[in-house]
Amino acid sequence: MKVQGKMFLWLAAFILVMAIVYGVWSKEPAGTTALFLAFGLSVMIGYYLAFTARRVDALAQDNKDADVADEAGEVGFFSPHSWQPLALGVGGALAFLGVVFGWWLLYFSAPIIVIGLWGWVFEYYHGENRTQ
Repeated sequence: MKVQGKMFLWLAAFILVMAIVYGVWSKEPAGTTALFLAFGLSVMIGYYLAFTARRVDALAQDNKDADVADEAGEVGFFSPHSWQPLALGVGGALAFLGVVFGWWLLYFSAPIIVIGLWGWVFEYYHGENRTQ
C-alpha cells in the first residue's frame, strides 16, 4: 500500500501544479476550483493509503524483489450464472433515458431496478443455490 500512497501523493502534486498553471492562464474559476478539489481528493486518498500502510503488514507490491505469484490467492466468489446485472443494466438504462425523454420512464425503470437489486442480494437464499 505504500506504492499506492506515493502514487496518489505524486498525482496530487501534479494536479496542484496544473491547477495553478490553469488558473493563471485561463482565469476561469470553475475549472480551477475543480482542479483544486481534485488535488484535495488525491491528497486525502494518498494520505489515507500511506497512513494505513504503516499499520498493516508489507504486501508483495511493497517488495522490490517480489514476483506476481507472491500476491496470488483467492480473490472472492463471483456468481457465474447471475442474470441480475442484466436487469439492473436495463433498469438503469431506462432510468437514464427517462432523463432524456421524460421522467415518466422512471415509473417503468424503478420496479426493474428494485427487482434486479432484490434478486441479486437474495440470489443464494432461495432455489437450487440455497445451500451454497
